[in-house]
Amino acid sequence: MIASAPISITGLGWTTPLGDDLHAVWRRLLAGETGLVDVPHTVRLSNALAAPVAPALLDPPLPADAPADQRMIALALPALGRALAAAGRSLADPGVQLVLGTSLGAFLEGEPSSAPLDAWADAVALASGAARPPVSLSTACSSGSDAILVGAELIRAGAATCCVCGGVDVLTLTKRLAHSALGSMSRTLLRAFDLRHDGTLLGEGAGFVVLESSPNAQAHASPNAQAHASPDPRVVALLRGVGSANDAAGMTTPDADALGARYAMERSLADAGLDPDAIGVVNAHGSGTPLNDATEARAFRDLFGRGVARPIVFGTKGNFGHSLGATGVLEAITVLLALRTGQVPPIVGLEQPDPEMTFPLPQGRPLPCDARFGLSVTLGFGGFDTSLIFERVG
Repeated sequence: MIASAPISITGLGWTTPLGDDLHAVWRRLLAGETGLVDVPHTVRLSNALAAPVAPALLDPPLPADAPADQRMIALALPALGRALAAAGRSLADPGVQLVLGTSLGAFLEGEPSSAPLDAWADAVALASGAARPPVSLSTACSSGSDAILVGAELIRAGAATCCVCGGVDVLTLTKRLAHSALGSMSRTLLRAFDLRHDGTLLGEGAGFVVLESSPNAQAHASPNAQAHASPDPRVVALLRGVGSANDAAGMTTPDADALGARYAMERSLADAGLDPDAIGVVNAHGSGTPLNDATEARAFRDLFGRGVARPIVFGTKGNFGHSLGATGVLEAITVLLALRTGQVPPIVGLEQPDPEMTFPLPQGRPLPCDARFGLSVTLGFGGFDTSLIFERVG
């Protein structure tokens, strides 16, 4: 099995309903805290619960009722700045490429506009002093993960030496109303992989990961190479494999056979040159809808079920809400922190585990984890399935 070259991860940043400090938010995740609160509404919704980001965490600070397109940019800029600072990078460097993903962002809000769908991405690039036009994409709930995948491929193709990859999405009344109408919103609580799961709840946020092509990345990945190269001290982890698929089963319904999810994970494993048994922890999409949970459970059984070592499976939508286009990057960061700290946070609301999910699930408290490799998978509307594999360093 021939693996692609590892890509260094040198900076992380996020803005979430639980805060914006990387390690403080991680402590809150380990404590099982949630950002879901009652959010006022003026229409009939299935549930008043949602996970907004505090106005003070935005740049500039904006209230929840500010125009959604302004809040998109204000959500993105602080997280982007923290990721760049951690990596010691600047978007003014012409070798640095900004890659931005969202689902529908602010598109459904307000009066119809003639502005292009990627106007928000251009505004973020302009405000951050980017030397290059941004690459923007929208693949529903997989947008954040696909931003990382696209960044990796741009680096591999030599189109950039560094990609700052982000997912951003904003909580709006229109989206909450849409999920109520679709029947995908929970009437109780987001309970991923619990027998009582009945739907998802929405949130918002922004997350950024800095990817770099580094001649020393292999020194982190292979102990035998360390005698020949000094690892870069900025590297917090490695991106080892990416994979995607589209099951095309329906606009909102996942493929019952879970083929798209499995193909995406298999492709990321092939890209990393790894067998399934190497994966020690998985951040599942874990949206809490019965169809999504059943699809993931089947995909994990088909891929990992025959192995001797079964990965710990967790999910953070009960903490952050389902942040749509931002979720892929936020969840990728949680996998990186789990690998780095050796702990996996508990799944909020998990009290009666679904017997179809035949994997270790952190229930009520964190689980210890000594994994070297972790996987994050996202399953978006329209059948967009994306899988990312990370390796801890040190």
